[in-house]
Amino acid sequence: MTFSIFEGQEPSQVIYQFKANPPAVSFELTGETDDIFKIQPDGLLYYVRALDRETRATHNLQIAALDAHGATVEGPVPVTIEVKDINDNRPTFLQSKYEGSVRQNSRPGKPFMYVNATDLDDPATPNGQLFYQIVIQLPNVNGVMYFQINNKTGAISLTRPGSQELDPVKNPSYNLVVSVKDMGGQSENSFSDTASVDITVKENIWKAPEPVEVLENSTDPHPLKITQYIFYATAKDEYGKPLAFPLEIHVKVKDINDNPPTCPSPVTVFEVQENEGLGSSIGTFTALDMDEENTIHSVLKYKIVSQTPQIPKDGLFLVEEYSGKFQLARQSLKKQDSPHYNLTVEVSDQDFKTLCFVQINVIDINDQIPIFEKSDYGNLTLPEDTAVGTIILTIQATDDDEPFTGSSKILYRIIQGDDEGRLGVDTDPHTNRGYVTIKKPLDFETAAFSSIVFKAENPEPLVSGVTYNASSFASFKLIVTDVNEAPVFSQDVFQGKVKEDVAVGTKVGNVTAWDPEGLAISYSLTGDTRGWLKINSSTGEIFSVAPLDREAESVYRVQVVATEVGGSSLRSTSNFHLTLTDVNDNPPRLAKDYSGLFLCHPLSAPGSVIFEATDDDQQSFRGPQFTFALGSESLQNDWEVSKINGTHARLSTKHTDFEERLYKISIRINDGGRPPLEGIVSLPVTFCTCVDGSCFRPVGSQEGRPTVGMAVGILLTTLLVIGIILTVVFIRIKNDKGNDNVENARSSEVKPLRS
Repeated sequence: MTFSIFEGQEPSQVIYQFKANPPAVSFELTGETDDIFKIQPDGLLYYVRALDRETRATHNLQIAALDAHGATVEGPVPVTIEVKDINDNRPTFLQSKYEGSVRQNSRPGKPFMYVNATDLDDPATPNGQLFYQIVIQLPNVNGVMYFQINNKTGAISLTRPGSQELDPVKNPSYNLVVSVKDMGGQSENSFSDTASVDITVKENIWKAPEPVEVLENSTDPHPLKITQYIFYATAKDEYGKPLAFPLEIHVKVKDINDNPPTCPSPVTVFEVQENEGLGSSIGTFTALDMDEENTIHSVLKYKIVSQTPQIPKDGLFLVEEYSGKFQLARQSLKKQDSPHYNLTVEVSDQDFKTLCFVQINVIDINDQIPIFEKSDYGNLTLPEDTAVGTIILTIQATDDDEPFTGSSKILYRIIQGDDEGRLGVDTDPHTNRGYVTIKKPLDFETAAFSSIVFKAENPEPLVSGVTYNASSFASFKLIVTDVNEAPVFSQDVFQGKVKEDVAVGTKVGNVTAWDPEGLAISYSLTGDTRGWLKINSSTGEIFSVAPLDREAESVYRVQVVATEVGGSSLRSTSNFHLTLTDVNDNPPRLAKDYSGLFLCHPLSAPGSVIFEATDDDQQSFRGPQFTFALGSESLQNDWEVSKINGTHARLSTKHTDFEERLYKISIRINDGGRPPLEGIVSLPVTFCTCVDGSCFRPVGSQEGRPTVGMAVGILLTTLLVIGIILTVVFIRIKNDKGNDNVENARSSEVKPLRS
């Protein structure tokens, strides 16, 4: 048999109760007991000290059944106790400080050192699974981590930024603080340890040579490629694995002017607003040249060679010769003259010329303001319960700027009369029509009348000198009519908390509500199924009207109804939750029906039975802690009771001289509460003939039917009576026969003689 027990648990715990058949009367425990495991004569296996997996993970025991002379009649049976691990050991680093070094540009992810920690807990469980982490890096450059750690192995390596940026000239050393956690680092209850790691950065000895220069168009022997060459050199170990990043070796090709300028795109488009002032920048045109930068071969020059159309005149635009910046050259533009202009631009370097094309679009400026179709939309009357989302009014303004631009798009904004933000305006992007919508519920009690003012404006700023005027403003008057509204509770759920033994009439909580129309409110309760509570109809205070019982209902939930007094008698409902805290008001009792307890008769040795107690009160985190005693002094000569743990006890006989019948033993159980409560229970124990370890009662003990003992007694009594009767009859017969003989003799004596 195998049992699993967590280490560190409270001792004196019952593991198992073994049974054996007669003539076995006791048990013997041997093996790796470590003086921890014990067995009672009745076969109850238990342990007396907390187990420690790190001392011994498995206890191999043997149990044998013995007769009255100590001889083995069954077994020994092997029993294995597996000690299950708990997280009771802290991980520790093998060193408090580690030192290592790494060369700059080392390959990221390749470990250059390790940190190691140990944990005595079971590595096959999360208790012994370690998780490594870097918690501090000093110096910390721009918040970038240059080092990383494998969270399972403790291997430290460079990150990609660290491989690229470590420089012994800038920072010759770094310090890391590394932590290790057990439980895989995933629990807030993990244990941890830290260690310091000093890392020295060494210079990289793997460097690229200087660039190699080759003159293009060289007359040296050919073939010779005219391009820029890049070679790569790598260093590998004997297994073919790279030791560092490959090095780039550049072969620089000296440039000649053999590439013409190229246009950035078939047509480059710029935009300029009409009425822009002279010299205003329109945009910068940048052509490309494949020749080497920052040499004479790549210096470009720009020139406008044509303009289409040439209205109102030619030469409207100017381009700076070397920067390619376009500007207005002669006058401001008007879109009605031409909406766009096409320019041909000559781009040249030292030897080549290229023609590129530029289109300049003239865009409308926002020099027209939105104008409302009417300035007053009149009065609008709405009930206060009008649904949110309802469109209540349509407004319209127009703008003469170019359609479907930021200059002509209209946004409507409420600037007066709606500080609460109950209204909003949505704009149709195609028609610029505005829809006034309810965004928040209207409220007659706070705003029965409002004068709403709109402003129509463009997302594009107006040009200088143009301002919004009265034509861009409109108004309407909003009248909100009263609707009788139901009362409003201040909370969806009200809470109360009292001890379950509070006196009847104690205040246990209160609720509050108000009526939007200012009417008085009457409170009432519904759902008070147990009849525990009442509420003051005026104040909302809630009182107990009957004894409370946490064991019947730990959180008592009722509904509170607030009804307006007068008006339409509208009502609202909220919830009241009353939490009952426990008091010790339930005596202990037996945990289950024990009518089946028995001991085999006749007893060959004192016997015992185990029983469990409970009660209905709320238990502490340690569980119940009952004490047990016999309920009467008269029982002490025959019985004794002993505690096994906080809930179990053993009832034992003190001798073996018991009758074959049912005994009801009075047991006193105390719960140790504040104040303590005591319960007296009757534990039935039957002494009976056992067959194969089971109680044998062929006729039971039904009322009116004799038991086997009673039947034998009746039979013996009957035989005795019959024997007595037979004896009396026999003596009587014998006496009668003697009397007959005497009479005959007498007759012969007095009989006269005849001659």
